[in-house]
Amino acid sequence: MTSAARTTRLSVDERVERGRAARKERPRQALGDYQPAAGRQDPVALLAAQETDRVQELLPIRHQRMAETPFTFLRGAAAVMAADQGAAPSTGLTVQLCGDAHLANLGLFAAPDRGLVFDVNDFDETNPGPFEWDVQRLAASFVVAAEAAGHSRRTVEALPRTVGRAYREMMASLTRLSELDEWYYRIDISTLRRWAAALDLRNGVDAIVRTEQEAQSRDRWSAVKKLTTVVDGQRRFKDQPPLLVSLRGSRVTSDVVDQMFDSYLSTLLVDRATLLARYKPVDVGHKVVGVGSVGLLAFVMLLQGRGEDDLLVLQIKQAVTSVLEPYTAPSTWSTHSRRVVAGQRLMQAATDAFLGWTSGPMGRTYYVRQLRDMKWAPDVTTLRARGLLAYATMCGATLARAHARSGDSIALSAYMGDSERFDAAMQSFALTYAEQNARDFADYTAAIKAGTVEISKDESQAARLVWQPFAQEGPLAVSVEPAPSPED
Repeated sequence: MTSAARTTRLSVDERVERGRAARKERPRQALGDYQPAAGRQDPVALLAAQETDRVQELLPIRHQRMAETPFTFLRGAAAVMAADQGAAPSTGLTVQLCGDAHLANLGLFAAPDRGLVFDVNDFDETNPGPFEWDVQRLAASFVVAAEAAGHSRRTVEALPRTVGRAYREMMASLTRLSELDEWYYRIDISTLRRWAAALDLRNGVDAIVRTEQEAQSRDRWSAVKKLTTVVDGQRRFKDQPPLLVSLRGSRVTSDVVDQMFDSYLSTLLVDRATLLARYKPVDVGHKVVGVGSVGLLAFVMLLQGRGEDDLLVLQIKQAVTSVLEPYTAPSTWSTHSRRVVAGQRLMQAATDAFLGWTSGPMGRTYYVRQLRDMKWAPDVTTLRARGLLAYATMCGATLARAHARSGDSIALSAYMGDSERFDAAMQSFALTYAEQNARDFADYTAAIKAGTVEISKDESQAARLVWQPFAQEGPLAVSVEPAPSPED
């Protein structure tokens, strides 16, 4: 019997008592305390240790992206924050954590029924752990992002409290549902419209409609148009090194891609596998993605169905050890790709129909999903204070819904209670941790200035990588060509 089953077979009163008892182990106010642990690891060294198994020639791009602002640094420094949180006592109230729950990792995407849902959408670091870690990271991300965007101190201080309140109130509302209704609850466009009206956002409903239209425009064909071109009458990925590199041509590549695709199909539900079996891989490329993920292998696969216009792009992304595992417990899944997929299915109310996993040469494993498919998130740097506060409400409530699927909503709600103590703790932690992040960012940029950390100032002029795809000695053998001279 799983721990989740044991928990939910308790009576409601026993689950309430479990939540209240957790306050004795970790009082709510204590969640707001943050002090660097004695002997705290050097953040620059910790991040460097995380990069040892990545494509080294791509790391200057990662460093450059992290060094842009304190917020981009926070995005890439999930390992640093996990170490800080892991050094502190916890509530012991376990959920499936996102592990990287910053505000840019939530957004809209298409459910299998083609309706748009708002949810957590990044699970590279997912693993079971104390619920408060995700909430603290989300709250801190709003502080860091708002400070970087130049918002007033009043707004900055209100944001993490808003996240905490929205999380607490949503968790309380979920306890009033049946187990099935809680499980099926999802945040769709109609929910967002109701929230906009309830928050009395001027033109809020119109903004939601515009958002819906923008998300719907980011369909599978928008990915095809953005990433591919026609070469000798065949649709192929563009060659735009180092950010997008075509890997076409080799017989070895073709054979390995076919094997990986067939392996992936076996992980899908039978109806989805039957559908995708009608498609064949016609091209593959390597695409640099994200901030913290740069340096991990991330492929794009172009599939063709019954005609030239029947195309689909999948993303195949390498899965490695979660940054949470040293401070929680090792993953119980046989591979990290299965850990990512299981975590995503646990946390999301509606999951990509084509989510699965596969393996490649050298024992590396990958999770697979459809690229884009109406995925959309706001540019938070353009949001005014009122819009940012509304977004904090959306994100806090959404994270609570995601945690309730794997955790005990009754115990969690009983722990947080009806007062604003939890909200105030999230505010205190976020404001203090933002200062820590600023110090770490200063250390990181100092290391760049000293030459300890190498950056790529112009990604388009980064070293040109010559990929020997899926060679016998590894999935990718990399050599480097000099960057082109101005005359080239």
